[in-house]
Amino acid sequence: MAKTDRPDPEDIILYEKDPKTKIATITLNRPDFLNAPTIAARLRYSDLIHRANVDDDVKVLLIRGAGSNLGGGADLPEQEEMLASDGEYSLLHEFRIGEDEDVKYPPKGSYRYLAQLTQLYANPNFGCRTLQDFKKISILEVKGYCYGWHFYQAADADLIISSDDALFGHPSFRYVGWGPRMWQWAQMMGLRKFQEMVFTGRPFTAQEMYDCNFVNSVVPRDQLEDEVAKYAHACSVTRPTDVVYMQKTLFEVFKQQQGEYMGSIMTAWLESMLGQVKNDADEFTLDKETFGKGLNNAVKDNDGMYPPDWRLSKGGRKAPQ
Repeated sequence: MAKTDRPDPEDIILYEKDPKTKIATITLNRPDFLNAPTIAARLRYSDLIHRANVDDDVKVLLIRGAGSNLGGGADLPEQEEMLASDGEYSLLHEFRIGEDEDVKYPPKGSYRYLAQLTQLYANPNFGCRTLQDFKKISILEVKGYCYGWHFYQAADADLIISSDDALFGHPSFRYVGWGPRMWQWAQMMGLRKFQEMVFTGRPFTAQEMYDCNFVNSVVPRDQLEDEVAKYAHACSVTRPTDVVYMQKTLFEVFKQQQGEYMGSIMTAWLESMLGQVKNDADEFTLDKETFGKGLNNAVKDNDGMYPPDWRLSKGGRKAPQ
C-alpha cells in the first residue's frame, strides 16, 4: 500500500466516551492490515490518551481492536525507506515537524539518524509508552495477535483481558533482536520467561501469559466482550476518580523505582546500534532485499523454520513441520 493510499488517522483510531459511565473506548480500526497504526495514527492515539487523561468525563479507558485481532504491530512497509541502507530519508514527520519547516534531519549513517527516533519512542507524547503517564484506569482487550506495537500497549495497560486464542510477542525478537519496551516486559512477565521469548523468538499463548501473571483473565472468544465489560463496570464504580489518580501516581512511583523509564532509554540506546549489527549467516533481517521480494513472503519463509507451535502466524501454526 502506497503512503498516499493509507487511510486518515481518524479512520484508523476511533474514539468514543460515555459520560454517564465515565468509560471511554479507543478502537484500532484497520482490520485488513492487522490494525497496524500508521505514524500519524500512532500520534493520534497518543493525543487521545492525553485528552482522556484530562477529561473529567473519563475514568476508565478501554482499548480494543476491530476484527479478529488486537493487532500485529506497526505498519512496516511505511518504514521501508527508513530501513533501507541507501538513499536519504527524513524522519521529521515522526517528530511532528513538517518537511516545509526549516529543520534538517541527520543523514543515514549518522548515530543520531536512528538514535533520535528510538529515544523518541520512550517519550509518552509519541504513542509507544503513552499509557505509562495515563492516570486513569486502562483496560486492554486482547484477541488473536498481540504483536509488536500492540504488545507495548499490553506492557503498559493496567489490566489485560484476553481471549483464549490470543498470541503475545514481538516479531522483532527474530529479525532484529530487541523491541523498545524490553525492560517493562521483563518486569511484567518475569525475567526467566521473557528471556525464553526473546531468545527463541516464539510467541506465548494467552494461558502462558496468564500463568506468568501478565494477563488478568482468559476467556473463550465469544465471552471476551462481556468479560471486558464486567471489569470496566467494576472499575468505573469503584472509588472516586481523584482516588484513582492518586493510586496511579503511587503505581507510577513504584514502576520508576523499578526503572521503567530508564529501561526504555536503555533499550532505545540498544536499538540505535542497528546499523552496526552484522549477521553470522543468513538470518532474517529487515533490509532492502527483504522488502524487494515482499515482506509477507520473507516473514512467511522465516516463520516456516520454526516448530509449528512456535510460529508467529496462526496459519503457520496449523501447517506441518
